[in-house]
Amino acid sequence: MSKRVLIMSASTGGGHNRAARAIKEELESRTINNMPIKCEIVDSLKLVNNTMDKVISRGYEKSAIYTPKAYGSVYRLSETNLASRNEFKGNPLTSLMARKFKHLLNDSKPDLIIGTHPFPMIALSTLKKHSNLNTLNLGESFIKNSKVDVPPMISVLTDYTTHSTWIQNEIDYYIVGHEYVKELLVYEGVNGEKVKSFGIPVEKSFLDHRDKETVLTELGLSPDKLTVLLMGGSFGAGNIKETLEDLLTIDRDFQILVVTGRNEHLKDKLSKMLDSTIQDKNICLLGYTDKMNDILASIDVLISKPGGLTTTEALLNDVPMIVPYFIPGQEEENLDFLTNCGAALRTTKKYSLPVLLKVLIDDPSRLDMLRKNIKSIRKFDSAVNISNLVVDILDNNK
Repeated sequence: MSKRVLIMSASTGGGHNRAARAIKEELESRTINNMPIKCEIVDSLKLVNNTMDKVISRGYEKSAIYTPKAYGSVYRLSETNLASRNEFKGNPLTSLMARKFKHLLNDSKPDLIIGTHPFPMIALSTLKKHSNLNTLNLGESFIKNSKVDVPPMISVLTDYTTHSTWIQNEIDYYIVGHEYVKELLVYEGVNGEKVKSFGIPVEKSFLDHRDKETVLTELGLSPDKLTVLLMGGSFGAGNIKETLEDLLTIDRDFQILVVTGRNEHLKDKLSKMLDSTIQDKNICLLGYTDKMNDILASIDVLISKPGGLTTTEALLNDVPMIVPYFIPGQEEENLDFLTNCGAALRTTKKYSLPVLLKVLIDDPSRLDMLRKNIKSIRKFDSAVNISNLVVDILDNNK
């Protein structure tokens, strides 16, 4: 009989879903006793309520673009007062999710659950905590005979940091991006045996790319010039306009590729700015593109906010980052990780973007030093190693 795995995600940013797809892709290539593993990705917020999904997902996107400091305040508060570890019984969102997930588990009967977002894992941990009881108090609902079987659970952290929402006693294993993150979890009281430093998973297709000359020529750029990519994640967050203006002031010979993602308003604004500006740089302006695998393999420097998946994809392509903006919270902590590892540069009031980039252009050995540090921390085969762990668990739970 085929084994069944649920992968619980949420659309707050693109990284959680992309990590889920990478795991699903690898797991579905495996078999146990010559039977395939069946995987299903569940967008947890959509399962609970479409309106709630739109409010939370779009709220994250809007706060990332327009009110990042407010998001950072909520992030820090949730680390302390609102969401203490292992204590979510009174949280209305958790209670609602738990009720929905109870029905999901009873209907689908999964053999294992993987989470790439903390929200569903909190709710599932609540269910598992009470799974041996005859009654389950979920917020306003007191349900009799509500026993539900919750299988082994694996949480996949999609940033290079931790947060109290990820830490639940009922989680069987944690997958993290680096040994530093493992130590953060251990410091927070998690058993080190439960933490695997496999890296953040990316899809196989991302590691396949065309040659640099072909890619840059198609974009109207020169394969022989130093190429800087400016972006702000899937929805174009960050001070991209101001950053592009800074780049245009630099009196060095380099070219610029700007990717605005799904932010069409930003693309139009940048296009108008470039049309009205006298400048001597070769610039390519793109909106959403499905060729980021080609692009990241063809550039020399990435200027971006340090989202978990963006950071991982840059590391896997040996691309040094300069970070002039970030969403306070997990992205700021991702930047702490990168700078502690010597894999990125962080702008400050004194050490501005023009200062940092000029030094990298004038002294290529500094770029080589950043690339060397990147090679020492990047982790390939995350999805493969996660799948190996899943197969071992399922094989031992016959």
